[in-house]
Amino acid sequence: MDTLDRHDLILLSELQRDSRQTVQQLGDAAGLSSTPAWKRVKEMEATGVIRGYTALVDREKVGLSLAVLAEINLTRHNEDDVRRFEREVSACPPIVSCYATTGQADYVIKVLVPDIKAYESFLHEVLFKLPGVTHVRSSVVLKEIKSETRLPFEVPKSATQARKRR
Repeated sequence: MDTLDRHDLILLSELQRDSRQTVQQLGDAAGLSSTPAWKRVKEMEATGVIRGYTALVDREKVGLSLAVLAEINLTRHNEDDVRRFEREVSACPPIVSCYATTGQADYVIKVLVPDIKAYESFLHEVLFKLPGVTHVRSSVVLKEIKSETRLPFEVPKSATQARKRR
């Protein structure tokens, strides 16, 4: 899939809003009939534009009340150590996101656990034992102001919509 057109972006926007919509509903939103809408969605799935579908779960209602952002530094940055670290982080369920960063930290991770005792155990049993970890700086999240899963792309206005607004 080389480029996404307006119809594709509308379909993506609608799927991000509610991925349980019928093909008919998606097509209506994008100004397409069901078959072309379905084909476009299938093509975006096949090419990896759409990586999957998921349910958004309230973490506190499933007992994951504590969110911690941790900055991590590694002792060495050779390829083997970095690969091992990244592989182990990827396989660790409490770590829900990990970013290689510039600046003071080599990595920033987000960890979800039930409480501060669980985080302390996680630090000693998991984080401090990860390959090459030399320093961990933790910040406990007091309040989540925004946690968005939708990507902020713009859907271009059609020529007829643009004319109507003038």
